[in-house]
Amino acid sequence: MEYSSGDSKFDARTAEEIALDEWLPVTSSRKAKWYYSTFHNVTAMVGAGVLSLPYALSELGWGFGITVLSLSWAITLYTLWQMVEMHEMIPGKRFDRYHELGKYAFGEKLGLFVVVPQLLTVQVGTCIVYMVTGGKSLQKFQQTVCPDCKPLRTTYFILIFSSVHFVLAHLPNFNSITIVSLAAAVMSLSYSVIAWAASLNRGTDGIVDYSLRSKTAIGEMFGMFTAFGDIAFAYAGHSVVLEIQATIPSTPGKPSKGPMWLGCVVAYIIVALCYFPVAIIGYYIFGNTVDDNILITLNHPNWLIAMANLFVVIHVIGGYQIFSMPVYDMLETFMVKSMKFKPSSILRFTVRTSYVAITTFIGVTFPFFGGLLGFIGGFALAPTSYYLPCVIWLILKKPSRWSLTWCLNWICIVIGILLMIVAPIGGLRTIILSAGSYKFYS
Repeated sequence: MEYSSGDSKFDARTAEEIALDEWLPVTSSRKAKWYYSTFHNVTAMVGAGVLSLPYALSELGWGFGITVLSLSWAITLYTLWQMVEMHEMIPGKRFDRYHELGKYAFGEKLGLFVVVPQLLTVQVGTCIVYMVTGGKSLQKFQQTVCPDCKPLRTTYFILIFSSVHFVLAHLPNFNSITIVSLAAAVMSLSYSVIAWAASLNRGTDGIVDYSLRSKTAIGEMFGMFTAFGDIAFAYAGHSVVLEIQATIPSTPGKPSKGPMWLGCVVAYIIVALCYFPVAIIGYYIFGNTVDDNILITLNHPNWLIAMANLFVVIHVIGGYQIFSMPVYDMLETFMVKSMKFKPSSILRFTVRTSYVAITTFIGVTFPFFGGLLGFIGGFALAPTSYYLPCVIWLILKKPSRWSLTWCLNWICIVIGILLMIVAPIGGLRTIILSAGSYKFYS
């Protein structure tokens, strides 16, 4: 764990730790403002998941679907507040990374075992999903603006999308991707507005079926599981929140949690303005015929749909960078501390280029958007966003048993565990069904 308050007077780190922190991407720059927190969190949160929310409602129905969506928003806002509060819960120390907080709560070895696999699944999995999303959105853009052009394989578009990351991956730290993240946040709001506005403009044909998508009891159950995963995936920002807060300067008189929480509140207001209109209007217009990506369902007007898909591409470029930066930090820390490599530009180039290549390969091999959302959303996002912050809070804060705080945390824990159990089942089923019908040469 690295210790730093952002002011040398309160810095308890050794010279070696300071030198390493000044090189690693998460801690090398602590000059962020509160609004950096806003658009970093919007970029991390509002991503591919928002496009699947009408589909999730089609698996759950009106009442249950909106209840789950609202409950998820409230729970994850609460757990986000917990993370912000715990960043500097020990005077003179900063938990700059999720796994550092985990080690403090569970112990050195157990903390890493509990937290790191979940983090890597979220961060690497999200990068893979964004590879698929970026490639398919590029493909949709090409098909929309040039319907008579010779169609290209989805694989080619994923490779084209990945080429951008082979360049951007070498930006050194979080603050260096500020412009990319800001552009991504603006694009996420823009394509969300386009998604619900274009749906509203299209209108209904008067015959919209709002019954559950699946027509059998087994199908309804698996559909519900998948929807849970889709909604969980829509709240993915917790896995990078401590890393974002680490970029904000802090002193005992002006701790980082003040500007960080302000940025988070603004971000969550924007999240609500994106999620609820897209989910409700998209389902209202298309009913249970909506695709797992609403932009695929929308075909007119062509220029607007093309623009929306281009906005998605720009957004997931920024989203990929947000989620990959903590992975770079973890890999570079491992290479320096455990493998005894010296911090260097060659090491950084090798690590990051290899990571982009691996996520590209997996994205090309498993380009199943809907199933990936459900599987990753339930398996890893449920712990990191829904209940791990509550477990850590109970361990470190020790609220009185049966107090309001104690009960609230346990409710979140139970909901999160249920999500983690059932959502991957639905997502895995969707992946298997998609793989059975997918043509890898298409």
